Parts: sequence; C-alpha cells; structure tokens
Amino acid sequence: MRFCARLAAALLLALATPLAQPAAAQDRIPSHCVALAGPVRGMEVLQRASFGAALPADTVRVNFVSHATFVIETAGGLTVATDYSGFLGPGDLVPDVVTMNNAHSTHWTDSPDPRIPHVLRGWGEGGKAASHHLDLGEILVRNVTTDIRFGGAQIPDGNSIFVFEVAGLCIGHLGHLHHEPTPAQYGLLGRMDVVLTPVDGSYTMDQQAMIRVMQRLRSSLVIPMHWFGEPNLQRFLSGMQEDFAVERPGRSWVEVSLGTLPGRPTVLVLEPRWLD
Repeated sequence: MRFCARLAAALLLALATPLAQPAAAQDRIPSHCVALAGPVRGMEVLQRASFGAALPADTVRVNFVSHATFVIETAGGLTVATDYSGFLGPGDLVPDVVTMNNAHSTHWTDSPDPRIPHVLRGWGEGGKAASHHLDLGEILVRNVTTDIRFGGAQIPDGNSIFVFEVAGLCIGHLGHLHHEPTPAQYGLLGRMDVVLTPVDGSYTMDQQAMIRVMQRLRSSLVIPMHWFGEPNLQRFLSGMQEDFAVERPGRSWVEVSLGTLPGRPTVLVLEPRWLD
C-alpha cells in the first residue's frame, strides 16, 4: 500500500511539472481518438476537411467526384483528375494532370481547359497504342492499354488503365475495362495498393469477371465507381464480401498512406460529390 501511495504521488508530481522541452509537446500528433469520440461539452471536435486541406507527408487524398472521375491530391499540392470530362464542380479547379481513359463522352472531353499542363489520352492515333510515362517528381503517371468493344467490334488498345505512383503507393484506375487483363498486362500493372474499379456489370464487364480481377490484384483498397445505380453496387458488394471487408463511411474522400492501408483487403465505398 505504501508503494502504491508513493507511485501515485510521483505520477501527480510528474503531471504537474512543466515539460523541460515545450517544443516537443507542440510537435505531438493531435489525438484522432478524441475526434472519433464525438462532441464533448465545452470542447469543439474538429472534422477533418476534404478537398484542398493540407496533407501530411507521404499521404494522398482520393476524392470521388462523379461516375468514373476522381481527383487525387498529393502532399506537395499536385492534383490529378481521372476520366476528365471537362467539369469537376462549381469551383475553378485546374488540375496539374488529367487522364481520359477512352473516347467516351462521360470519360473524356475534346476541349479540356487550356490551362491544364498535362492532358493524357488513353488511346493512341494512327494505329499506335497510347504510351505515357509522366514523371513530375512527386508523382509518376503511366498507363497500360487494354482492348475495348465498340459497336460489336473489338478495338485493340482503346482503353488505358492509368497507374499513379505517389507516396510509395500504387493507385490504379481501371477505366472502361472490358476484359480480364492478360498475364502480360498484370505484369505491367504490378502491385496495386488502391484500385478504382468499374462495377456496373454490363457496360464494362460482367461483375463476376471483375470480382476475379479484384481477387487477382488483391489490392488493400478497392473503391467502386461507374455504378449506374445502387442495385449494381450492392450486387458487387455482395460478391466481394467473402474475401474483402466492406466499409461505407458516408463521405466522398479518403486519405491514405502506406502506413494506413487496411490489414485486410477492403472495399471502400465513397459517395460521389462535385468539388466546391
């Protein structure tokens, strides 16, 4: 009992004693546990902002904008818009890079904002496949071409899977994927930590085939897109839940780093929202 009393006194003294290095206290990471606890009387619990807020080092933010369009933000302030069709929201956002996987009206525009420095089309011209390897230092954008169906015809290399290598992560946007990748294409894709996946089940490919692709990639995060309605999304989630966890946090964005990837492969449903 005397030992316990001495220990309690020592702890009280330590708590009452000012820190010898106040600068170190300022560098402590704010508690995310408090933020998750909800409002406390006399305190304001801050909600983490989405688009445009500062990001920690080695972290990216993925915003689901609409249909198959995402905006990826880097800690250094670069922005990449996928499947860019000319509109991201009412704000005047000019991305550093836009990708357009295939020449379909909801996935591209023939008149992108001339202020955009890098416009990458996922299809080639003159019978040549598109080939991109854009290195901006903080992010590398490359593509792997796949075939598409159009009017009953098979068009070689008509779609691109764009891969974004940033903050040690490999993020893949499957675009309008119409067939399971070949072994060579899987090899070119490499590791996919985060994959943005069309789940409509008809305009791209059958959901069971898409689920096989997800099982093969075994990505830490699968983010559905190209829903064409809640029933399509729910069928995909039902087919995935045996091998993947399913989460639906009710927001349009996620911040991710190598250190925060889930331990179990997870389908993360984001709700589409135009950027302000």
